[in-house]
Amino acid sequence: MAGAFKYLTYKEENRTALITITRPEVYNALNADAKMEIVQAIREANKSPDVRSIVLTGEGKAFCTGQDLNDRSVQASNGGVDLGNTLQTEWNPLVNAIRESNKIVIAAVNGVCAGAGISVAIACDMIVSRPGVKFMGAFSKLGLAPDAGSTYIFSRALGYHKTIEFFLLGKPLTAEEMEAAGLINKIDDDAVGSAMLIALELAKLSPLSSAMIKKNIKAALDSTFAASMERETYAQRFLGNSADYKEGLTAFLSKREPNFTGN
Repeated sequence: MAGAFKYLTYKEENRTALITITRPEVYNALNADAKMEIVQAIREANKSPDVRSIVLTGEGKAFCTGQDLNDRSVQASNGGVDLGNTLQTEWNPLVNAIRESNKIVIAAVNGVCAGAGISVAIACDMIVSRPGVKFMGAFSKLGLAPDAGSTYIFSRALGYHKTIEFFLLGKPLTAEEMEAAGLINKIDDDAVGSAMLIALELAKLSPLSSAMIKKNIKAALDSTFAASMERETYAQRFLGNSADYKEGLTAFLSKREPNFTGN
């Protein structure tokens, strides 16, 4: 897989797919092809029977700084540019590929995260960041509005007043402030190493259970209490008939570690 990509590297180790964006010369800003490569890599990881989770990171001083403004698809002409089309065909598919991945995606934020790069990071299921990393919503400086799902996530985490301050005034939030707001799971000098350790813990869990927990939590954020309870009931009915549940119960009663297979 590693040789199949131009803008990222992909490798599988310890039941984890490590995806690294490799555009350090532009602080890992993404053009159209780079976005589609990440989508492809996530799909490959989901197909691989040897992968239980995914770690996404960047090479160099940045995790991702959003849109590559040198990409012709976002350069305005006399007639303007349809950035909505760029969202529908590039950014939204990327964010949704992460959110809809059956395998847990961990962002290892190694450096600055800006613009739509924030949407990529917060689309992940867990986030580990290096200390002091700056998260910048720079849209207003370009005469634009936040996109790719960032308005939804930040308004729920920060509330209306802090969110509008963040996106209008453009003052960065540090990793420490993001952690205090519940948007980051852990801060570590070795973000990738720490994320890989979390992935090792995830590899011990039932893939079916992990995927169902992820789906139910996301659905709960968008639904009523009653609807959430209905999804939980469906999930338990489904999981209760799985081989993984039988293995988990047997292992518990036998006082040993379970060996989940995803069946």
